[in-house]
Amino acid sequence: MQLLKQSQRAKNQLKRLVKSTWILEEGDYLERCWLLLADIYIQASKLDLANQLLRRTLTFNRSCAKAFEYLGYILEKEQSFKDEALHFESAWKLTNKSNGVVGHKLALCHLKSKQFTDAIDICQAVLAKHPDHPRIRKDVLDKALSSLRS
Repeated sequence: MQLLKQSQRAKNQLKRLVKSTWILEEGDYLERCWLLLADIYIQASKLDLANQLLRRTLTFNRSCAKAFEYLGYILEKEQSFKDEALHFESAWKLTNKSNGVVGHKLALCHLKSKQFTDAIDICQAVLAKHPDHPRIRKDVLDKALSSLRS
């Protein structure tokens, strides 16, 4: 339904699953549903509802990188860079330091919180795995290097 641009119907169906109790056999399915509904809530700027769903997901699966990534996006909107960095750091580690988007966001968090050496380390790790990453060199690496020099 989400693919057919019927997000309201999809949201209504997913809301029904929020009330479901978590069972091991259905855990993966419920986790994907909660993440999809959290994504819909984030796009609609209903950050509290999304935060509750993501916390619930992490209660049952502490290794859900997508939940940590979404929590980082929520904290980014709230301008809480240190907490944002913690969540993106968790997502970065859970993806085995291979997700370029998460690495970019993490490096940007470190840059904003004036942790320039950490930002440079993350940039180099991202560029090692994704040498053609579109913006990390200009947006983060160059700025961190110039800030470190001055």
